[in-house]
Amino acid sequence: MGSIDVAQGSSSKKPNPGKATILALGKAFPHQLVMQEFLVDGYFKNTNCDDPDLKQKLTRLCKTTTVKTRYVVMSDDILKKYPELAIEGLPTVKQRLDICNNAVTEMAIEASKACIQNWGRPESDITHLVYVSSSEARLPGGDLHLAKGLGLSPETHRVLLYFMGCSGGVAGLRVAKDIAENNPGSRILLATTETTIIGFKPPSANRPYDLVGVALFGDGAGAMIIGSDPVAETENPLFELNTAIQNFLPDTEKTIDGRLTEEGISFKLARELPQIIEDNIEGFCEKLMGVVGFTEKDYNKMFWAVHPGGPAILNRIEKRLELLPEKLSSSRRALMDYGNASSNTIVYVLEYMIEESKKMKMEEDKEGDEWGLILAFGPGITFEGILARNLTI
Repeated sequence: MGSIDVAQGSSSKKPNPGKATILALGKAFPHQLVMQEFLVDGYFKNTNCDDPDLKQKLTRLCKTTTVKTRYVVMSDDILKKYPELAIEGLPTVKQRLDICNNAVTEMAIEASKACIQNWGRPESDITHLVYVSSSEARLPGGDLHLAKGLGLSPETHRVLLYFMGCSGGVAGLRVAKDIAENNPGSRILLATTETTIIGFKPPSANRPYDLVGVALFGDGAGAMIIGSDPVAETENPLFELNTAIQNFLPDTEKTIDGRLTEEGISFKLARELPQIIEDNIEGFCEKLMGVVGFTEKDYNKMFWAVHPGGPAILNRIEKRLELLPEKLSSSRRALMDYGNASSNTIVYVLEYMIEESKKMKMEEDKEGDEWGLILAFGPGITFEGILARNLTI
């Protein structure tokens, strides 16, 4: 596994007493770097498929996703050891879980270590662990395996969030926020970790959506430390988590439909998903914005850390809210560099946001937006949102 870290300097703004803050970020990736321009030929070669129509369709999808690079656990060695993964119709859930369970643990450990190093305090100061994944299934869960791998105290309080899909990272933040604010002095490690092997399949005309996943999704892990009332001498808060809400849209449970089958996990996404998000985004955001007196006229006075489910979703949000192009630049950049890495991706968006805020301050001598929204959308359809303050500007 390989990790990439962004330098995190001192904060210039102080968080409100008792409010949860993000104190550090970290991430990790598997070694396999996939260039989007080479993906189609490699995928069809690995799956022994020569269907020209499907190949043309995937080529077209790869261009529309805006993804340039991704990291994946899948490798030639894995396919040599488990050739049945590339054959349609074979029961392979055991093989997939054997690979996925180990891979997500390894990535979560590495991302967490990077995060703890950026935090600057010892792992023995972690009191709670929130673990998020849609890429594994086992008892005991990945939370225990991560705690053991990091050497956390057996008294660490653990929360396990499974199969929440793309909204999992922000859902984990919401849970960590509640823990931090209700347990003074606590320090919560939030870890997210995902791999697409759980759903890897050969191309098939009977499963057209699978090609969207091939063109869009990536693997990796993310980690955050969350706590309230930062210690001035040792901790540099990055974002204050002011208010968090979750809504589900009634009668939309079939819009994002995932099933764990004998052949791994299978997803179906309805074509109307971007339109449904567009139709409901304003009302959801205004619930959060109203807490600090913002209205729909203030959309461009805020930062937007949006999970990049795909370019169509970002485009619809940008259009409906009339956002300036730079407002979703961190989300678009994360999508381009890592693909949609499910629950992890919000970590990458927040890192890019910090980087861009500091760059703006250095090069243009002006501050970015202090208040903003952290958003993600997942099965349900579930909207997760957090009103936040950028403390690094």
